[in-house]
Amino acid sequence: MKTKFAIGCLVQWYEVNIIGEYISSLKAAVDVYGSENVLIHFDIIQDQILEEFDGTEEEFEVLLDSLMDKITSLEGNYKVHWNCFNKYTQASNEVYSIADHRREFNERYCEKVDVLVWGESDMLVPLQAFTVLDHLHQNVQTPKYVATFSICKMWDASWKVLEHPKFTDKPFIENDYDNWWSLKYTMSIQEMNSINSETEQLELLATTQHKFNGCGLIISSEVIKAGVNIPSSVFFVHEDTAFMIIMNRLLESIPQYIIKNILVVHNRNHPKKRMYVKGESGETMNQKRRSNSWYIKANKYSEENCYNLFNPNYKSKTWKDVWK
Repeated sequence: MKTKFAIGCLVQWYEVNIIGEYISSLKAAVDVYGSENVLIHFDIIQDQILEEFDGTEEEFEVLLDSLMDKITSLEGNYKVHWNCFNKYTQASNEVYSIADHRREFNERYCEKVDVLVWGESDMLVPLQAFTVLDHLHQNVQTPKYVATFSICKMWDASWKVLEHPKFTDKPFIENDYDNWWSLKYTMSIQEMNSINSETEQLELLATTQHKFNGCGLIISSEVIKAGVNIPSSVFFVHEDTAFMIIMNRLLESIPQYIIKNILVVHNRNHPKKRMYVKGESGETMNQKRRSNSWYIKANKYSEENCYNLFNPNYKSKTWKDVWK
């Protein structure tokens, strides 16, 4: 019997021009494996609490229609579900973030499928993804595990264990947007598939020294059933680190399987990622985010909450603290 998967993705309205690439790569991977065994979930942020649209109300409605057309293109041939968030306000302290999405995705689907996958709007799904993960799940020694595909060249040696063999010995160059192995390079589906097509035999590494980020994280549903999840105090970002901290506390010795020669792409600096956002400045994605004062505070407070999860003398901050 084939392994059943759920893959979830949070989509912000300003990501309308990149989500099509994620969907195209996802469709191709699901087609290879079989759509009856993959549940696809989207949480779509249509409100402007955090980022304001730089245009008219009519233009914004056109943008939302375009975004929904891309999501609904999956209807009929795929098992797809989505939620739209469009009515929250700062006054009610209701913001739906990546942490909320992943926390609820874990809870919602852990009883319905065998394996959960964290998607991202700037992620490209390997063509072989579900076929490889099915083989892994059918042959694991313990039902509780996490897994990761390999990644591009990262900024320090602590990530080297996750880097694809073609990338890992390449030099790290700050602000390098041009070389294909670079952290900041925007890779196409064709380039990813070309690299992965060179793999004839899988190279699998098992470790209990957990190291991962959220893009493409693979989680056995048994991990969530055992009580591991993102704490509600981590309300914005650093949700992947918080998940790892909780996992290490509850299930310290479970394996992390690293599929070393299958690359997952995280186009975190895609030039079309933050389109149509009013009032942002800067050339890089990080500069644009940090030109918003709320982002600096929310990032800082969520990080503090993450690293003080087990500090009895620390009181968690919330979105209310961000808006002060």
